[in-house]
Formats: sequence, C-alpha cells, structure tokens
Amino acid sequence: MGISSDNIHGLVLAVSSSIFIGSSFIIKKKGLKKAGATGTRAGSGGYSYLYEPWWWAGMITMIVGEIANFAAYAYAPAILVTPLGALSIIFSAVLAHFILEEKLHIFGVLGCVLCVVGSTSIVLHAPQEKNIESVKEVWQLATEPGFIVYTGIVLILVIFLIFRMVPRYGKTHMLVYVGICSLMGSLTVMSVKALGIALKLTFSGMNQFVYFQTWFFTVVVLISCLFQINYLNKALDTFNTAVISPVYFVMFTSLTILASMIMFKDWDTQNASQIVTELCGFVTILSGTFLLHKTNDMGDHVNMDPPVFLNSPPNQNSSSG
Repeated sequence: MGISSDNIHGLVLAVSSSIFIGSSFIIKKKGLKKAGATGTRAGSGGYSYLYEPWWWAGMITMIVGEIANFAAYAYAPAILVTPLGALSIIFSAVLAHFILEEKLHIFGVLGCVLCVVGSTSIVLHAPQEKNIESVKEVWQLATEPGFIVYTGIVLILVIFLIFRMVPRYGKTHMLVYVGICSLMGSLTVMSVKALGIALKLTFSGMNQFVYFQTWFFTVVVLISCLFQINYLNKALDTFNTAVISPVYFVMFTSLTILASMIMFKDWDTQNASQIVTELCGFVTILSGTFLLHKTNDMGDHVNMDPPVFLNSPPNQNSSSG
C-alpha cells in the first residue's frame, strides 16, 4: 500500500517532533537535578524548578516538539503518528547515556534497533486518513456511546490514581505517575487531533472557530496538558530517565491507539494482512522499549532516591510521548 502525501507530511512532522521531545527529557532532567540541589525537589512536591533556566529550556524544546506532533495529527492517523514517538525514546536514551551518564548497554542498543524496525513497518502500512469536512464530524465521533464510555473509565481511573495511589505509592512505583500521564494523554491526543483538523480546515478557508466544539476541544487540550506536565515532572524527578521514557511511551501509545480505534475507527478501511502487519510492528516497538527498560537494571542506578523505585507492580504492562 502506497503512502499518501498527507501521511508523508505527518511522518516528517512526527520524526521532527521525536527529536525535540527526546532531547527535552534530558534538558529538563538536568534542570530538575540542579533545582533539587538548592530547593525542594519536584518529586517531593516542590516547584523550585520553575526558577531553573535549564528546565525552561527543556520545556521550550518539548513545546516545539509537541507543536510538530500536533501538526502531524492534523495530517495522519494516530496509529501512524503515535508509535513514531518510539524515536524520541532512542534520542532520550542515547543522550542520557552520554550526558547524564545513565548507561545504555548492548540490549538497549538492540531495543533502539527494534523500535526503528517496528516504526518502519507501521509507517509502510498505516491507514489513509478519512476525509473530514468539519469539526462537527469529529464531535459526532467523540459523542458516540463507545468513546463516551472510554472517557468515563479514563477519568475514574485518573481520579483514583491521584487521590488514592499517589499518596501511598507515588514515590516507589513509577506506574502511578506514568499511568496518570498516559491516561490523560490518550484524551489529549484525541482532542489535539480534533483541534488540528479544525485549524487545517480554517487555514484552507473554512473557519471552524465559529463552532463551540472547537473551543471545547481547545479547553480539553489545555487542561489535560497541564495534568501531564505536572505528573511527568514528578516522574522524571523521582525515577531514572532511561526507565521513564520507554514505560511512558508504551502506556501512552497503547492507550492512544485504543482511543483512536474507538473514536476514529482507523482500521475500518484496512484488510486483515495490513492490520496484522501494523500489530506486528507495534509489538516490535514494545519489545524494543522493554529491552530499553530492562537494560537499566544492568547499569548503575543513577538516581537521587533509593533503588526501591524500580519496584513497579509485577506482571503489569508498561508503556510512552
């Protein structure tokens, strides 16, 4: 199956986004470490990082990456754009190895290779984006019973994690903070896609900002992004970057693809062999992120907290953006 020109635009934007976002993890971590040395750390509820230039440099880098990612969703389906976030893990892990001295061993290198192979497979077999003429069409998809149920489950889980799990396990189990970011992230991406489509249509001469739906999606994007930034800061300050990046990626990507399947029905126009190939590509990426995760156990635990932070819940899938 050939790659459409819209998918190519989405691909270029997604790869650029990964470079910026992967770099931002390292720059922000450097800022968080510097801020933690002179004030209350983010992992302990402090906000001294707001006075640290390195942290702001990391935020700006991440914002540039997110803008490119935002634009990518306007052109290509989530099943193509989201898994390409694996490339940000590679940049993050390699930079962490050289800059933060969080060692990347041979299995980590193999993990990077698997991420690239899986991403290539998904790019070559990604579905074509459906033609959407108005943000009202997106609103119709978002208010179907299936997606409303999904949204309700996500919000209940996020509230449970924030009020019950964070006070008890936030500092010892990374899946608590990462889970909040990933669950909110899946809703963010659906709203970002809706807003991206609205902007794309507006720039082509069909103003979508006359509809309240466009403003609703904008508010959802802003609120969920603030949640993600707050809890991602806590996760980065408490746990090793080389662990957080891949785990966040796998959870975020899995939930986003699930949300996209429910809302946009991405796979409706594809045959069985294309779907199986995409699933194989996704599993290959998951294998790569798993190796990147496990390679951390082979090196020094570069962290300011006790090694107990690696005690994530057993037999639970990990996942990232």
